[in-house]
Parts: sequence; C-alpha cells; structure tokens
Amino acid sequence: MTDPGPGTPPAGGWRTAVVTVVAHPGPRSVRVRLRVPDRVDHRAGQHYVLRLTAEDGYTAARSYSVASPPSDPELELFVERLDNGEVSSFLADVVEVGDELEVRGPIGGWFVWDGTSPALGIGGGTGVVPLVAMLRHARATGRSELLRLAVSARTLEDLPYADELIDAGAVLALSRAASAGRPAGRLLAADLQPLIEPAATAFVCGSGAFAEALSSELVELGMPVGSIRVERFGPSGA
Repeated sequence: MTDPGPGTPPAGGWRTAVVTVVAHPGPRSVRVRLRVPDRVDHRAGQHYVLRLTAEDGYTAARSYSVASPPSDPELELFVERLDNGEVSSFLADVVEVGDELEVRGPIGGWFVWDGTSPALGIGGGTGVVPLVAMLRHARATGRSELLRLAVSARTLEDLPYADELIDAGAVLALSRAASAGRPAGRLLAADLQPLIEPAATAFVCGSGAFAEALSSELVELGMPVGSIRVERFGPSGA
C-alpha cells in the first residue's frame, strides 16, 4: 500500500481486486472483502467505484462506501441488494471468493474524518457503513473517545454492523420496532443534543430524506452549518 501523506485525501485509479470473503449478514445484504494490489491507503469515509463489464462491452458502475479502516490490509464493502440493481444483485447472488473485480478509488474528500478531532457520526440504514470505518479507525488509533455515534434503521436486522455499533455505545433508533425499552421512532433532537461537542464535525449519511432531516436537526440545535458534512445515497448510486 502507498500513502501520499496528509493534506488532500488520496485517490487511486482502476485496479483489479480479488475477492477474499463473501458473507451474507441478511437476506438482502452482502459483505465483500477485497485484496487490491498496490492500492492507495484510503481515509475513513471514502468510497470506491466498482465496475462490471459484460461480454458485449456493456458496463455498469456503482459507488460503495468502505467499511474497513485505513489500517486494514483489505477493503471491506457492505452492499444492500436492490431490486433490479445490476451491480448489487451481482455482488449478492453471483460473486464468489477468488473472483476478480474492477475497482477505482479511494474517492472523496469532503466526507472524510482524520481521526484526530471530535466527530459525531449519524447514519441511517446502509448510511452507517462509512461511520463503521470511522469507528474502526478510532479504535485502531486508540482515539475512540473522539467519536460519538447515532444510528437508525427500520429494524435491528436492517442495520449493518448492528452488534459492533451497539457495543461502541451508539444511540440507536428503530422506526418499526422497540429497542432497549425505547419505542419505535426516528432519531430526535433529544438524542443528538448530548452528543454534540464544541468544535466537533458532524458526518450525516443516509437517504436524501434522512440526511435532510437530521442535518436540519443539528442546525436547530445550534451546530454551525460549516461543521456539518452530508452524504446522501440512493438507488443507482445517486
């Protein structure tokens, strides 16, 4: 692995990755680990583009956040299988250990945590994946106290890395099920208020509606707009 050092977040070109692990945490999800020769070290919060090419030359590419920390020698991606999703269905249903995949990255310079300053991570559904990279990075560097987390999903089964996030003390809200004595419902301002620290940067990741609602909550709680970084996702990598 190579590391360009501090400053502008690193970025890499197209490489051929080898699949080392394929696991199915749920009926509609897949966790894939990749060995990428000569890859550029990523930073927590960055993503990779994965490209498939058919025999007739047709290509389909999608972006996926990295769940592994920069210190991990492999890349870990968590992918939700979408109905009619060309790339997600291939990863969930077809890919096997030993397969080769085209990947490009790491990509992204805005939604990146360096692990040296206070941060608040707020994620909905698969939007927790880059926050897991941040959590693992904090643990690897011995700075877990810098990162606070609040996560949301429909049910516990719909939350990627649920056990890991709960063990880390993340505030958890489930919209369709009670959890730990808490009634079903979304994340509220009352959940976020105790997590906000002066000089902290907030990282909000989820669907467009989730990101809009939670970033607005932070502003209403007095957090400076410039301290809030938002990453939205949707079908087809929107």
